[in-house]
Amino acid sequence: MIGLAIPELRQTYFAELADRISRKAAPHKVSVLIDQTGGTREGELAVLAGERLRLTDGVLFSPESLGQDDIHLLDVDFPLVLLGERMFGGTTDHVTMHNVGSARAATAHLISIGRRRIAVIGAHPSNRDDIRSANLRIRGYREALEVAGIPHDPRLVRIAVPWHRENGAVAMRELIEEGVPFDAVFCLTDTLGLGVLRALGEARVRVPDEVAVIGFDNIDEARFSVPSLSSVEPGGDQIAQTAVELLLERVMEKDDRVAPRQIRADYHIVERESTGRSEPVDATNVAFHADPL
Repeated sequence: MIGLAIPELRQTYFAELADRISRKAAPHKVSVLIDQTGGTREGELAVLAGERLRLTDGVLFSPESLGQDDIHLLDVDFPLVLLGERMFGGTTDHVTMHNVGSARAATAHLISIGRRRIAVIGAHPSNRDDIRSANLRIRGYREALEVAGIPHDPRLVRIAVPWHRENGAVAMRELIEEGVPFDAVFCLTDTLGLGVLRALGEARVRVPDEVAVIGFDNIDEARFSVPSLSSVEPGGDQIAQTAVELLLERVMEKDDRVAPRQIRADYHIVERESTGRSEPVDATNVAFHADPL
C-alpha cells in the first residue's frame, strides 16, 4: 500500500490526480491510501513525520504550505516522491509540471487569436514566493506578453484563493464591475475557469466572441461546460504513471540508492469552444458591466 497526501479532494485537479494514481497503481497490485492535509502546515508536517500514513510502504506528497525553506524536512526514513512546485532540490524524487512554459503557451494561444487585453484569474496574495504555482504561471503569462510586445497591465491580474469555482466567479464579477477593458481571460486552473464562465454568462458577455477563456489542468468538466473550456493539459497521466513507478522503485530499493530524479511532464494546449476563432472586439473601447438579472 502507498499513500497519497494532497491538500484537498474538493479541488478537481487533486481528485482526478488521486483517481489517476489509483488506476496506475492497480496493475502493480498496490492500493492507495489518500490523505487530505487541508493544505495546512500542521497537516503536511504530520505527513513527513510519519504520523498520518503509518500503514503505507511509501508516500506521494503534494505540499501546499511547506516551501523551499523546509526542504530539509524531506530527508525522511521512508520512501517519498514529491509532487508539485513548492519544494525543489531535495533528497527525494520529484515529479512536476512545466508551469512557466505551459502558461506562456496558453497566453500565446490567446494572443494568436487576436487578443491583447488578457486578464489573469487566480493570483496569490503574496508574490514573494517565486516557486508557488500561481506565481510561476503568471511569470509565463508575462513572458508571452513581452514576446508579443503587449504592455503588462497590473489591473488585469486578479487574486482568487483558494482555487475554487466561487472564487473564480467573484474575481471575474469584480473585474467586470470595475469596467477594466479585457478581451480574454487566462484562468490559472480550470476550476477557476468554470466560475469565470458562470460570471461572464451572468453579465451576458459572449464567449468567445467578446471574451476568450482558457484554463489550466484539462479536468474532465472542461469538456462539458457551455461553452467547453480550452485548457492546458499539464501531463496528468504522465505525472501519475511516473510518480507511481518512481515510488515503487524506492520501495523495492535494497542497497545502492539511485540519486534523486526530477521529471517534468509534457504539456499541450487543448483548444475548445471558449477560444474558438472569431473576430476579436476592440478591447480598448469596450468595458463590460453586469446586467441585472
